[in-house]
Amino acid sequence: MKIELNDVGYSYQTGHHALEHINLSFEGNQSVAIIGQNGAGKTTLAKQLNGILRPTQGTLKIDGIEISGRTTSEWSKRVGYVFQNPDDQLFLETVREEFAFGPRNIGMDEETIERCIAKVAALTGLQDKLDVHPADLSPTEKKFCGIGAVVMMDPDAVVFDEPTCGQDYAGDVRLHDLIAELKREGKMRIAISHDMKFVVANFDRVVVMCQGKVLVDGTPEEVFSQVDVLRKSYVTPPPITRVAQGVGLKETVFIVPQFVEKLEDACSAQNS
Repeated sequence: MKIELNDVGYSYQTGHHALEHINLSFEGNQSVAIIGQNGAGKTTLAKQLNGILRPTQGTLKIDGIEISGRTTSEWSKRVGYVFQNPDDQLFLETVREEFAFGPRNIGMDEETIERCIAKVAALTGLQDKLDVHPADLSPTEKKFCGIGAVVMMDPDAVVFDEPTCGQDYAGDVRLHDLIAELKREGKMRIAISHDMKFVVANFDRVVVMCQGKVLVDGTPEEVFSQVDVLRKSYVTPPPITRVAQGVGLKETVFIVPQFVEKLEDACSAQNS
């Protein structure tokens, strides 16, 4: 799969220009985090990717086909979108029905649906909650119900809008495992997030947005080394990264063992 945004802009009916001159390309099974302060245009950008919103300027193509050429329901088979608030997504009587709804509507046979339900329920930790009403789930379980409903469609790409919001530690671990499984299956993963620890642990590419524009696009190491650019976008690097930068380490680090190793190397170099 390849998603191409060429000079994409988007203006709401109020006149607010949420996106301006966006040129990005996502391909294959890339893992991409889109970060920036509230109002930077992240969600507006993400909703362009399967036609929930359509560019008011420029073009967006999926595998060479302009997004405007098909309906949102058609594109949702290729690019699944998981809403930040699961209450905006869930509407049926049981988790099982939520999981089965999308596949039935795209013509998946019942035997395949049941097989997929078993797999996705295990992946989301909802094996024992399939006959429970989504309203009776915990916040973390609701999140995974929404994610599971999208994964059931077997899209080529999954877009997560603030997936760690409201998650507990166990939920974060399960989310990490789920994203890793999607990678093994060759799926593209795109996430909007304010959680920088989650970003550096799960994504190989980071796009920083500010006021509807892309400020920087690169690997986590490349992005989080640009302190001045991050300051403009009101993005704060992960805590251990800030500590490393504060003590003058040249390398951009994301985990404590890496920090200790680089600090020891720096001290040894000074003493030699």
